[in-house]
Amino acid sequence: MARRVFFSFHYDRDIWRASQVRNSWQLKPDRESAGFWDAAQWEQVKRGGETAIQRWIRDQLSGTSVTVVLIGAETASRSYVQYEIEQSAERGNGLLGVRIHNVKDRDGRTDSPGACPFTLLRIPNVSVYDWVRDDGYSNIGAWIEAAYRQSH
Repeated sequence: MARRVFFSFHYDRDIWRASQVRNSWQLKPDRESAGFWDAAQWEQVKRGGETAIQRWIRDQLSGTSVTVVLIGAETASRSYVQYEIEQSAERGNGLLGVRIHNVKDRDGRTDSPGACPFTLLRIPNVSVYDWVRDDGYSNIGAWIEAAYRQSH
């Protein structure tokens, strides 16, 4: 069964890498075989202030069952990513980390690995994979399902 997923990431630095992960389902026969639905409409969020952004995050999390944190070089230090993780944990969403620093950006460059936000927030027992090394394209659906089952 495909899960409705919220993707959390550092927008400014990792949008190109995050888009590759978030849109990976489009290369599969359908969303069901991909194993997830992307719930976010993040392109418009930056226009609001702090309160509007937090409300948007809560609204986007509504109806999701798993939060996938796409971990780049600076993801762990981003206050909105931390807020998204905290809100996800409070809602009982499954949590999953996917390292994206090895995904090439639009210029063909990779990035340095960053700290794990789950460690910084002291959230135990969250599986973290590497999109490239662990073949995220083929495995993300199974990772999402495992995160959901661990939370329920």
